[in-house]
Amino acid sequence: MNSQSNNIYPVFDKMLARADKEELLNQKGIMIWLTGLSGSGKSTIAIALERELHKRGVLCKLLDGDNIRSGINSNLGFSEEDRKENVRRIAEVSKLFIDMGIVTLAAFISPTTEIRDLAEEIIGSDDFIEVYVSTPLAVCEVRDVKGLYAKAREGKVKNFTGISSPFEAPTHADISIDTSKLSLEESVNELLNLILPRIEFSTK
Repeated sequence: MNSQSNNIYPVFDKMLARADKEELLNQKGIMIWLTGLSGSGKSTIAIALERELHKRGVLCKLLDGDNIRSGINSNLGFSEEDRKENVRRIAEVSKLFIDMGIVTLAAFISPTTEIRDLAEEIIGSDDFIEVYVSTPLAVCEVRDVKGLYAKAREGKVKNFTGISSPFEAPTHADISIDTSKLSLEESVNELLNLILPRIEFSTK
């Protein structure tokens, strides 16, 4: 233990508990972690899901890859280590929201099993719902709204997931959604059916 650690005095036992916050909000905090290739529909689904939960009186916080990388993680690149640190920070921030009873949505490529397992370990498996947006690479490339796939194939973008960097498909996701087969409304309804029973607060 270093000298700095000797000067840290946590006060968690004096703070209001998570259950107090959940009772106030009348909901349970939980993590909805959307993973998939660039262009798969993660952010689109997360934005629509947030709106639908909001309509139902559920307090949510949406964390999106591009937004996070322009702020708290603006100093990180796309190396394996930086991707891991990117997700670690996101998970730690998410846990703070969840501990306040807030339903937290995260839309990140998070390309490897190791990275997703790290997020789940930090947040806790009981609070972690993994959503695999499994839209095929060919469909994602056709969409290519940012032009990134084309640049990656030309070698202009390095370490691009699905082209020059691997994506490991989840093997134990709670739900898989292929946006080439499901409409946005259908995708959101599938998630609502999974999520709503998990966030209902009961005083019993």
